[in-house]
Amino acid sequence: WCRTGCGFESSSVSMQFESHKVYRQKLEELTSLQATCSSSISKQKRSLAELRRGLLRCTSGPKEAEQIHAIQAQIKERQNVFFDMEAYLPKRNGLYLNLVLGNVNVTLLSNQAKFAYKDEYEKFKLYLTIILMLGAITCRFLVNYRVTDEIFNFLLVWYYCTLTIRESILMSNGSRIKGWWVLHHYVSTFLSGVMLTWPDGMMYQMFRNQFLAFSIYQSFVQFLQYYYQSGCLYRLRALGERNHLDLTVEGFQSWMWRGLTFLLPFLFFGHFWQLYNAITLFGLSRHENCKEWQVMVRKNRTSVLVKLSFYTYPRYLGVSHSRKWARYQKTT
Repeated sequence: WCRTGCGFESSSVSMQFESHKVYRQKLEELTSLQATCSSSISKQKRSLAELRRGLLRCTSGPKEAEQIHAIQAQIKERQNVFFDMEAYLPKRNGLYLNLVLGNVNVTLLSNQAKFAYKDEYEKFKLYLTIILMLGAITCRFLVNYRVTDEIFNFLLVWYYCTLTIRESILMSNGSRIKGWWVLHHYVSTFLSGVMLTWPDGMMYQMFRNQFLAFSIYQSFVQFLQYYYQSGCLYRLRALGERNHLDLTVEGFQSWMWRGLTFLLPFLFFGHFWQLYNAITLFGLSRHENCKEWQVMVRKNRTSVLVKLSFYTYPRYLGVSHSRKWARYQKTT
């Protein structure tokens, strides 16, 4: 029995070694194929860029202008195809990911892995939104200790830092996250850090309750946004109109406007509240007892956030509405 068992174990191990050998060979072939595809796509993109520059220098009549416009549309379509292809190929990380993770390959090879990571990102955002809402309620109405405020502010810093890292990884895997949304999170990370370093004193206590109340409201609106947009994206994916890596912050379609009218007042009220925060901080910065640099810095960065919000949301909604109207005209 012992000899039989040893023989069976030996054959099993040899089969595992053989399978691992085949796996390593396939992995080397895959790596070589990835390098070939990446090089070919880079050459094609350079050729398209040269063609686009050449078209911009062309002077032509009305008929040639139509042809140039058609070629430019084809170039844009080809660039979108290359973007989707590159989502499955290793690429260099951006500056932010290089600083945080180093030059590590973060490309996920399968659609299943990409969607699982995106789904985990959405759940992380939802759970942390609920935790932050409960934390802000606790600090605002139940306790008033510097330690609990520091824990809440540190949680905000960690949350926004983690969001920016995860969003950068999603962008490396083909998610078309809007640049203004990522910039919004960078500014929010900085503001949370300023709030974390703000020493306890008269100025801090004068702004504390207003900040915590705004944090409660902001978490509530983010909670509404998540459930509204997740339902929209689910239907769009079922119709094949959206990518599986699109987030619950991206995109408004024509049939969404009925539900959006319910959400818009909450969004714009939040933007006006941010403006009120900036005005309050401006008043505190002119107070005779104000000595903290955090007041002025937070006032300036909050103003940037307000301008960013008031610029991007109406503009983005206007673009979506114009696309809706263009599609309506085509159908009629």
